[in-house]
Amino acid sequence: MIVLDSSAACDIARQTEEGLAFCSLMLADEQVISCDLLRAEAVSVFRKLCRRGVMNREEAQECFVDSVAYVDKYYSIQELQDEVLSESIRLDHSSYDMFYFVLARRFGATLFTLDRKLIRLCEEQGVQCVAILENGEF
Repeated sequence: MIVLDSSAACDIARQTEEGLAFCSLMLADEQVISCDLLRAEAVSVFRKLCRRGVMNREEAQECFVDSVAYVDKYYSIQELQDEVLSESIRLDHSSYDMFYFVLARRFGATLFTLDRKLIRLCEEQGVQCVAILENGEF
């Protein structure tokens, strides 16, 4: 089982080196889960890329649709929020990241992320994650 965060989902949709590396690790029948936060974060990412001229509006919309379609099941923020608040305080880490962290820990899943701080936290706390290097290697 994979937990997909917005950084990984957006890079997969954009088919970057890192995104392609994540794709190579996914098994055909492996379940991909995430939380509703991914949708909001992906909207923000593609708006910024469009605003900076990296892609046009149509490309941004297409990438957004692709990025959220990789997830088989979404969990609501509401069902995670109490644990996320507690853990973000305890671990002194961004509550946004903690939604993905908590989901991965709950299900014993592997977190796909490009967020270095989140990768470090997962390593420190024994939560499985995949670290992709700058050149798309693991």
